[in-house]
Amino acid sequence: MSLNELCSKYLKLLSEKTKKSRTLYDRACKVLPAGVTYSIRFFEPCPFYVIKAKGCKIYDVDGNVYTDYWVGHGALILGHSHEEVVKAVKEQVELGSHFGYAHELEVELAELIIKHVPNAEMIRFTNSGTEANMYAVRLVRAYTGRKKIVKFEGGWHGGYDSLHVGVSPPYRGPESAGLPEEIIANTIVAPFNDIEGVERIFKNYGKDIAGVIIEPVLGAGGAIPAKRDFLKALRELCDKYGSLLVFDEVITGFRLALGGGQEYYNVNADVIVMGKIIGGGYPIGAFASCREVMSKLDHLKYKNKMERSFHGGTFTGNPISMTAGKATIKVLERPGTYDKLNSLGEYIIKSLKKVVEDFKLKVFITGEGSIIGIHFTYEHPWCARIAHTRRWNEDVYKLIHKFMLVNGIAYMTEHTVHFLLSTVHSKEDADYLIQKFTEFLDLIKPYVPKEAMT
Repeated sequence: MSLNELCSKYLKLLSEKTKKSRTLYDRACKVLPAGVTYSIRFFEPCPFYVIKAKGCKIYDVDGNVYTDYWVGHGALILGHSHEEVVKAVKEQVELGSHFGYAHELEVELAELIIKHVPNAEMIRFTNSGTEANMYAVRLVRAYTGRKKIVKFEGGWHGGYDSLHVGVSPPYRGPESAGLPEEIIANTIVAPFNDIEGVERIFKNYGKDIAGVIIEPVLGAGGAIPAKRDFLKALRELCDKYGSLLVFDEVITGFRLALGGGQEYYNVNADVIVMGKIIGGGYPIGAFASCREVMSKLDHLKYKNKMERSFHGGTFTGNPISMTAGKATIKVLERPGTYDKLNSLGEYIIKSLKKVVEDFKLKVFITGEGSIIGIHFTYEHPWCARIAHTRRWNEDVYKLIHKFMLVNGIAYMTEHTVHFLLSTVHSKEDADYLIQKFTEFLDLIKPYVPKEAMT
């Protein structure tokens, strides 16, 4: 039997467990392209359809229960349906779900975020991380008067045209049809965790570079942390050439620490992009900076539209998102919250590494805090290029995804193994994950390529 044949076996087991989901999926295919509302939500044999979620558990229409390590794309750091968030939202719904006018809640959430996030003196809200990155890049260009933006291989900053390049191999050219080459002509893709490569880019384009955008921990790129020295060197390069350093903290913001990646790594950014957690499970995004940079958005200061950077949107500052975000951050402020969350992540990472060591396989565990990745690669993936191009094969990634689902563990996607924790995941949940990972390695050991054995 091969890994591919094993995968077929587990696909059959999943099919037997998700018959009602299959019926729903067949309906969905008639009205939704590929049957889903976002491509990563599709996986073989078909997506399971969630009917309820509470804590770190999700329940599907077939009665299956899964421990959720995706937690709403990482947005639900307190877990699903947290009592305090639910209570606050219910109260706000009675008062109004969308005003379309200014209200106190947007001021209160802004004050709360600025209180904790370094170098954020002013903030603007959006409806998604993609929008936040779009407006942040526009602001950086408006402030510096320059055009070029540097981003990194494997870095995912949403679907915004200018940044939709360099996400997957071969890390050049558009990542989508309908995206003309000229749209990304001013976007430079740099190697992740390779400061010499970035230095060469600055030597060639330094005075034209408006900003550098980076995820402190690659998300879609494989839960790969930036090296601290690398982040510090980026800070120095931006200072030297007058460029702005942008931290895309849509994932790491309020996840690694109250102050996000800046606090965790002790490196300052000029512009901070946020999303997910600050909305408490409701649609949101935000970008923040110092008062001087953010003043470029001030239409009262800059009367001429070509002197200022535009930002707006129907649902910006939506009262439900503001309310849920406030309630979430208030819980995160409690002493010991991050110590407990990050300790559980460190426990899982350390334990998974020990399992791999015992099996003597080339499997690498990456991550930081409550962000965890597993890589079946021939060398340690310190960058997305290695994580994507030095894999044993794709079958092992598909198989572990099916194996975990059959055993009641859910995560996205079938192409990358990464887990996101919430404050309600327990040591028992962690031990079960470690146990199933151990069983998985035992299952596949007879089929492991010789080059993947240590």
